[in-house]
Amino acid sequence: MIAVIATAAAILLRGEISGRALKQWLLDSHRHFGLLVLALFCLRIGLRLRLAAARRPAGTGPLARAERIAAALTHAALYTLLLALPLLGWTLSDALAKPVHLFGLALPSLVEPDPDLADTLQAWHLDAAWALLALAALHAGAALWHHFVRRDQVLRNMLRPRQPR
Repeated sequence: MIAVIATAAAILLRGEISGRALKQWLLDSHRHFGLLVLALFCLRIGLRLRLAAARRPAGTGPLARAERIAAALTHAALYTLLLALPLLGWTLSDALAKPVHLFGLALPSLVEPDPDLADTLQAWHLDAAWALLALAALHAGAALWHHFVRRDQVLRNMLRPRQPR
């Protein structure tokens, strides 16, 4: 979550300041944090798959079928966007002929330089970022609704570490 916030903060702050060097530093920070999000995403998926059998379900209590489906779809969309956004950004940098580096290591190009493709990827990257923000707000709002309106255990169960079976 912190890496996602740092990624967004770097690019939003970049639009509000002047100074070429600082703007470039913020863009580089945005790219590095985006790649960190991708690395953490892969780590999370790997750990989740490895530990899935050893963990108990969240135990959210009696949720309506529609709520369970909405939660599952929201989680799937969040995971999809957390994967797609960094890959779109990486591909966008490649399409702009900007080499992608992570901690000094040059990463392979995913596409050839192409200004038309770059325009399309930039639009997709921005749209995906707004969709991620909207879904994160929806997710947080739903957790708070469960806590303050329904007064159930959903938020507490989300915050409490899961215990092995």
